[in-house]
Amino acid sequence: MISFEQALHTVLDAADSATLFPEVPCERTSLAECCGRVLQQEVYADRDTPPFNKSAVDGYACIFADLEQEHTMRLLEVIPAGREPKHSVKQGCCSKVMTGAMVPQGAECVLMVEDSFEENGAVRSIGAGAGKLGRKTNICLKGEDLAAQTLLLSSGTLLKSQHIAMLAAYGYTELCVSVRPKVGIISTGDELVEPDVVPSSVQIRNSNGWQLLSQSKEAGALATYYGIAQDHPNSLAPLLAISMKENNVVILSGGVSMGDFDIVPDTARRLGINILFDRVAVQPGKPTTFGVGKGCYFFGLPGNPVSSFVQFELMVKPLIMKLMGAQCAPVSLRLPLSRPYTRKQSNRMAHLPASIDSSGGSCSLIDYHGSGHITALDRAQCIVRIPVGVTSVVTGEPVELIML
Repeated sequence: MISFEQALHTVLDAADSATLFPEVPCERTSLAECCGRVLQQEVYADRDTPPFNKSAVDGYACIFADLEQEHTMRLLEVIPAGREPKHSVKQGCCSKVMTGAMVPQGAECVLMVEDSFEENGAVRSIGAGAGKLGRKTNICLKGEDLAAQTLLLSSGTLLKSQHIAMLAAYGYTELCVSVRPKVGIISTGDELVEPDVVPSSVQIRNSNGWQLLSQSKEAGALATYYGIAQDHPNSLAPLLAISMKENNVVILSGGVSMGDFDIVPDTARRLGINILFDRVAVQPGKPTTFGVGKGCYFFGLPGNPVSSFVQFELMVKPLIMKLMGAQCAPVSLRLPLSRPYTRKQSNRMAHLPASIDSSGGSCSLIDYHGSGHITALDRAQCIVRIPVGVTSVVTGEPVELIML
């Protein structure tokens, strides 16, 4: 049995190896299809931001001297957003500008509409006038947010909706992104039936297959569910062989423990999988198995749904991200625990479903009866990590959270 840290290092080291995939395969994809993909090119700004001096408010573009001396100013023009000014501003004059409009040449500031009075083409400040404005210009200067040719996004960025907005703003309509890895999913167990079947008294509906299918898709993979294999090599081997041929990553759930019918590791070995580890000092998920075959990576996850869910998030997802060339790590933070926690054995790292309290200043463990307690995941926003050797955590003591 190896530590969680050793297991994760083994997985990521295998993903870094050039043996299976010498480089991250890429494809050009339209902007509309880029969200959730991993960028495989550098992206630069094609213009300054803002691209011109623009007004931050609705008001009057003028010079400070007219406000300080409370002069009445002659209105030159009205400038809406999207139209270039026709006149330069000089002392004794002003131009009315809308929010986002180009500020005319010569203007030093924009007097807000609510601090002004306009009548018959004449404008003056009211209230505190220049004193209220101070030296605040209400002008967003050209390039103050970003200069042209600045690096916007690096290769390896996992593209989210906010990135799509940036890419659109700088004229990118097509990008080079990594090809989605193919993931095949198989559930094992004589006791399993699919969700559309009414189970007998000794059967259960298969949740792992659909859970892992969804997790794989959320991680950015092209996922295929191959169905349920019975606890016999004649049933499992053909499905496993097909999925190994058709996918970059194969995930099996169930059949990896020490029972008489736990046939997954031996079947995988017979099909050419080199098992790199088959026991990890974690709870839940001790029987988690990982190996490398000809052209694919192999995971055997425990059959209990919480175990398979957690181990996917902690080990399988990082591999998928690596295969896509993603430069990102799981989001983790530390918050105080709202209630005490104790356990009898501490020889394994524990991962417990938890939620962040409404105040955001602490976290609470969710009522959890063990790795078969699938409904414990319903409210889980994160996983609390309890290190090896720790048997108790007192109220208020900070714990590590891995966000889901």
